[in-house]
Amino acid sequence: MNFFKKCTFPILLGLALTMGFFSSCEEDLTTIGAGVVGAEAFTTGKEVYDVFTYNKNVVAVRANKLPLYQLGRFNHGLYGNTRGSVTAQLQLSTPNPVFGSFSQATEENADTDESVSTIPENETIKEVYLYIPYFTSRGSRDTDGDGVLDEFDALPEDPDNDSDNDGVSNSLEATANTDPLDSSSVDADADGFNDGDNAPIFEDNFAQRFELDSIYGAIDAAFNLKVERSTFFLRDLDPNTNFQEAQAYFSSQEFSPDFVADVLYDTTKDSVDLFIDDREILIAREDNETTEDVNESLSFRKLPPGIRVPLDNKFFQDNILDKESSSELFSQSNFSTFLRGIHLSLESVDPEGLMLLLDLRRANIEITYTHEAYNSESDDPDVLEKSYILNFITPIPNTQGINGNAVNTLLNDDYPTAISESLDTDEATSRIYLKGGAGIVAEIDLFDPMNGRDAINQIKAENWIVNEAHLVFYIDREQLNAAGGIIEPPRLYLYNAETNVPLYNPFTDQGPQQNDPFPLLTAYPNYDGVIEEDEDGGVKYTVNITEHINNLILRDEANDRLGLSLTSDIANVLVSDALFANGEEKPMPVSASLTPFGTVLFGSNIPASDPNYDKRLTLEVFYTRVD
Repeated sequence: MNFFKKCTFPILLGLALTMGFFSSCEEDLTTIGAGVVGAEAFTTGKEVYDVFTYNKNVVAVRANKLPLYQLGRFNHGLYGNTRGSVTAQLQLSTPNPVFGSFSQATEENADTDESVSTIPENETIKEVYLYIPYFTSRGSRDTDGDGVLDEFDALPEDPDNDSDNDGVSNSLEATANTDPLDSSSVDADADGFNDGDNAPIFEDNFAQRFELDSIYGAIDAAFNLKVERSTFFLRDLDPNTNFQEAQAYFSSQEFSPDFVADVLYDTTKDSVDLFIDDREILIAREDNETTEDVNESLSFRKLPPGIRVPLDNKFFQDNILDKESSSELFSQSNFSTFLRGIHLSLESVDPEGLMLLLDLRRANIEITYTHEAYNSESDDPDVLEKSYILNFITPIPNTQGINGNAVNTLLNDDYPTAISESLDTDEATSRIYLKGGAGIVAEIDLFDPMNGRDAINQIKAENWIVNEAHLVFYIDREQLNAAGGIIEPPRLYLYNAETNVPLYNPFTDQGPQQNDPFPLLTAYPNYDGVIEEDEDGGVKYTVNITEHINNLILRDEANDRLGLSLTSDIANVLVSDALFANGEEKPMPVSASLTPFGTVLFGSNIPASDPNYDKRLTLEVFYTRVD
């Protein structure tokens, strides 16, 4: 379609020139040719139409089975605080698990078993750790290939620079398996031993640094984390639908303090300081006593950066290991009824707050335990070590579905009066307030508040060819600057509020590309909607709706009300239930609920005497009219 839009002018011009050529060559065609050449065959122009904007308060969003969860407190200078906590089921990695080598029933019959190798295994918790990885930036790159990401590299295009000033270049340190960002880790002669303490160097054995993403607020301040047992039973299926549909839980539902019990970890209680760390987590391996020449404890298992904290051993001894072969662990259904899950809450010690966006599909609880095993050469049994994993929600392969259940509670401060008074009114607004999460979305009527057919019919009657049509959303810089410290949303999402279909066309516009580090900004470039900035911050967002306007004119599609929201993923077109004013329940884009950001745009209802009148939201249509 874009090809024909771009070619309309040259085709018509070429036709006029061709007809003119024949008129000059053939005397008997002068009368016809003169009529074509002498008249103007088309007119180009621009028309500006009024639109009408309305702010809609999102009381709560469906907040279970999400692709990511918000944990902590996000302090927005204009909208106030949003507090996020998580209540999640735990998933058995294998139902009816066997701990050690034998089932509990086999162990209990050890005295009558004919095999001498069957002994009570005495499974005992050694340690239990909760692990939730952070998001790492897809834009992370190492331009010069020297083993240091550009973010941490003083000279990202020079592989021979020395980032830690230890006298050895980054590239040589990468080859020698030492840390190019740690001056105490160096092997200048590449003999396999650290120059400082002569310790042996293992390949890829230091904590590499990553560029972290989706962490907002006081990143350098300590934060408190609390992990509690949840006593709330999260149903998978809704009894009100005769258990035919998934149970919906909304972000306004609170689980603490009424539905929590045992404290499994508490930073304040244990007097521990937690900080955001962009380095990999190194977990020392156990030394194998049978290999006298190698000390395995000097090498590490590595995890991507994230939260990793110890949980209460006794709780998991009593409720997991000691329940081996019991009905509580027989199936996932039984387990979810018995151990209903855990509740996570986080708070920064800094007034600015801290909010983490986390993917619980990659989180787990690792239970490490020991058990005894028969030793034919000794009266004393061997002591072996094993681990068992409890997952949170898990993805269903080859689908967008999720196994398990987790709910994100999102609670907002009261909005300022100017914002709250603009919500859910029948009068068009002068400002568009947008906030992610359980926040605020906008709705837009094109042409007029009814259905716009008069304007559309006039365009049809005048034979317009719509070359381009767009909405320009100017940012209210004054309000954002007054609030201070605002993280501005990188992109807007415009969709049909009746059908919930996006206004970009995935079949004619270029979607996300494989290995694209910034898909939120680069996908669907014709649609645009990406923030335009200058030295003072964001200026505007321009959304191309040419195809939508042509559908109204050429295909007589309904002029439905449009929806406008923020987005965390422009390619995510899924919708989910949300609660609006007066208890109304209707769909809302899922991606809008997954971002804590907010902004203010100029709306439509701005008087002509206002200095910002030219920044009001209008529909601009550029056309060619065939005369």
